[in-house]
Amino acid sequence: QVQLAESGGGLAQAGGSLRLSCAASGRTFSNYAMGWFRQAPEKEREFVAATTRSGASTYYADSAKGRFSISRDNAKNTVYLQMNSLKPEDTAVYYCAASRSFGQSITLKSNYAYWGQGTQVTVSS
Repeated sequence: QVQLAESGGGLAQAGGSLRLSCAASGRTFSNYAMGWFRQAPEKEREFVAATTRSGASTYYADSAKGRFSISRDNAKNTVYLQMNSLKPEDTAVYYCAASRSFGQSITLKSNYAYWGQGTQVTVSS
């Protein structure tokens, strides 16, 4: 089992920034690829960004490219999502998740076995 706890959500103005953190406990953190997903009201949960076990490779949804950055610190068992140039359409609950998959398959929600409880991000116009 891997336990995940997100933090760092809140209210931001359009054009502003937020940094989300996700602390992991339980199994060896570096054995898992990590991803961030988000779910807006009445919408499906969607992929935002993911990073491989070492952090050497990252993947982004088109909506996140150029604005968001995912990183991880395996010594601290933590993955981050730096969000810049925020837009009102970024408003959602953001979830971190852990996967045993490899490569580009870590962009698929179905390949994640462990999920955090989520943190709310609200962007005002």
